[in-house]
Amino acid sequence: MLGRALCPTLALLICAFSANAQSDATEEILKQAISQHQAGDIDNAIQSYRKYLDARPESPMALSNLGAAYARIARYEDAIAQYRHALKLQPGNAPVELNLGLAYYKTGQTERATAMLEKVHRAAPDQLQPTLLLADCWLAMGKNKNVVDLLTALSGQRPDDLAIAYLLGTALVRDNQISRGQIVIDRILRDGDSAEARLLLGTTKLNAKDYPAALADISKAVELNPTLPDVYSYYGHALVATGDPAGATEAYRKALAANPNDFQANMQLAVLLKEDEKIDEALACLRRALQVRPRDLGARYQVAAIDLHAERVEVASRALESIVKEAPGFTEAHVALATAYYRLKRKDDGDRQRAIVQRLNRDAQAKQQQGLNVK
Repeated sequence: MLGRALCPTLALLICAFSANAQSDATEEILKQAISQHQAGDIDNAIQSYRKYLDARPESPMALSNLGAAYARIARYEDAIAQYRHALKLQPGNAPVELNLGLAYYKTGQTERATAMLEKVHRAAPDQLQPTLLLADCWLAMGKNKNVVDLLTALSGQRPDDLAIAYLLGTALVRDNQISRGQIVIDRILRDGDSAEARLLLGTTKLNAKDYPAALADISKAVELNPTLPDVYSYYGHALVATGDPAGATEAYRKALAANPNDFQANMQLAVLLKEDEKIDEALACLRRALQVRPRDLGARYQVAAIDLHAERVEVASRALESIVKEAPGFTEAHVALATAYYRLKRKDDGDRQRAIVQRLNRDAQAKQQQGLNVK
């Protein structure tokens, strides 16, 4: 009998030893993955993390590390999946939330990035990285006042931090707070002429409609630092305003080569491409713009206008109905919607839209006349 069966106590000891050996071997895989990751051997690290997760699928740390490895080689969607899984298992893990926000940021999912970074910032308002990332997201979404509120105190605490100064100055200039923006520009200029200062000055002049002077400053910014974020986007704006659409198209393409999720560059390039009848490329730009600002009325209107031009009239009319419901004073959208209704043989609806357009035009003329009288 002894040759054919083990006593219960001995069997338990052998099972325990086997389990411990298996556990030790599994943990060695994780150690190997971390070592490979730290050494920059990302492909093998990913394979090791995945092998470990086959045995330990509920490990938040391994999931997070796998996400970081994917992010290291720009596989951001894969990284996002791992970070989200890790957070389901361990909600409130601030480093993972930050990494998830950064992955959303890198893929142009700006609203999702903002939501995650807002959460991280609320939990740790003194951390600089999530604060600056949040400010940059808000700038991309056009929430300039939010950026001003976020960075004003921080700028006072860190007066020599040019990254903070540049973000704050950009928000102030875009929000037409010119005098406050000039103070920040002067602070940047104390370190000598710079691309950042030139771009801020050029943006100020664009807002003031001094287009030739804006072009001179932004051209200088491009010369000083062609890799400065947004520099080619604003260079394109200045070129359009001074009558050089071909040069603007090239500038916007360079802006998007540096940052495919640049909202303004996508929008403005789409308009120029549409004028050149490059409709498919224009639509691609508009879709990227809507990825950054999904509810933006201007981008949605441009897509609807393309649908109308392409005789996708039902699709266009539904989009335009939504737009005018949200923005009753959007005259161009009412004009397009009237056109759509007439093409759909909905004459009464078309007539109603045309009457709205006439009223909006009268109101605009009256306001313009009132402004002239005040002067």
